[in-house]
Amino acid sequence: MTATNTIVPRAFAVWWKDMHRWGVKSFYVTQWKLHPTAIKKLAFALERRSEAVDKASFELRPEHFLSLRFTGEVEQRDLHGKTEFKGTLFFANAGDLIYSKIDVRNGAIGIIPDDISVATVTSEFPIYRIKKDVALSEYIKLVFRTQHFRRIINGMVSGTSGRKRVQPDDLENVEIPLPLLAEQKAIVAHWRKAQDEITAAKKRIEKLESSLHQQTHRFLGMTDRRDFVLPKAFALEWESLERWSVEFLGRQLLGLNANNAGTYQTFPLSVLCNGISGGTPSTHRTDYWNGNIPWISPKDMKSAHIFDSQDHITQLAVDESVSLVPKHSVLLVVRSGILQRTVPVAVNQVAAAINQDIRAFVPKNRDQILPDYLAALLNSQQGALLQLVKWSTTVQSINKEELDRFPIPLPPLPIQREIVACVAAGRAEIASEQEAADRLTRDINTEIESMILGVRKV
Repeated sequence: MTATNTIVPRAFAVWWKDMHRWGVKSFYVTQWKLHPTAIKKLAFALERRSEAVDKASFELRPEHFLSLRFTGEVEQRDLHGKTEFKGTLFFANAGDLIYSKIDVRNGAIGIIPDDISVATVTSEFPIYRIKKDVALSEYIKLVFRTQHFRRIINGMVSGTSGRKRVQPDDLENVEIPLPLLAEQKAIVAHWRKAQDEITAAKKRIEKLESSLHQQTHRFLGMTDRRDFVLPKAFALEWESLERWSVEFLGRQLLGLNANNAGTYQTFPLSVLCNGISGGTPSTHRTDYWNGNIPWISPKDMKSAHIFDSQDHITQLAVDESVSLVPKHSVLLVVRSGILQRTVPVAVNQVAAAINQDIRAFVPKNRDQILPDYLAALLNSQQGALLQLVKWSTTVQSINKEELDRFPIPLPPLPIQREIVACVAAGRAEIASEQEAADRLTRDINTEIESMILGVRKV
């Protein structure tokens, strides 16, 4: 069921002054499924604000600057040490609505949270106060997330092709459903209830993932050291300070980064596997690209098994530029911002090339170690792997030599197969929970949009 019918006549007239808009679709008229009194222009619920910052009297601090995400989330911005701020800035307060003239069509429109009392933005981010006597801020946020609102915004951008903007006057004239506060509250309450269910589903998934890692450790007789607290002070050799973080060095000194083998003997990763580093074929060589050989990069490392990739290269690229990783190798991301929180691990199910941000490990003897066991073990050791991550101002990375020395417990093959089977069953349960959570998210988004547009009763 569609919430609205868009009237698209074959020809229509517009004022010459309005022809700055980017698309003809911005002039289409929406036929609402609501009573006309419930349809209001955004200006009815918003009041534009413009209070310039006097830099001479107001001390600008890092916490006064914001990032507006495409998800509509507003958070404090990391200025990376910047202290000089050019151009005119404007005050924005908690509860104010802001949007990006350029990126609003991508979802960059949101409300400043209560924990940010005072912020500053440039003129590229118009500021509005929400009139609380006619609109709830949470309801307005839900309106912004509807597909219908996004379609309207995408139709009204203006400017050059590279810098299309939505002007404040155009945004204020957008018509939205604005029912009585009681109905807005009911819609928000329905959304909150669904969010609680989604949060509960995510917690179940996190618990299942943690349990899966613990089961792997129990098979191997390994102890869980995640809750170990480092001492507040310890001594190190000066030469060691060239390596990694203080936390890593502290754990190394206390023996927390190695020899957590439990029942079985451990071997360095490089003893059990041959390591292969990746690379990028020249992007200037068109004969290297768009072939049929997968070229795996961190953006493809989203599942336990990889069957294909977003990018592909030709056999010529393999012959002249990069190495081919045999199937059933274990892949780890070793350079990426994602290493701030996790180290992606996967097994490629097809022969593939990898880029320089990934390192592959090919078992030397498959009668000694199973690729899926190695991947399961490494996944269960996320905490220890993260201790290897080197932080820099640009991107996080893992040193090749440190990874090659990573200790791998080597149980008999029957135990490895038991672990692989246990992990497979656990992943199936996690996938089922994730599918249910995703379905719930899709359903609630559809329900909320239908309620806002008047198709579904609140």
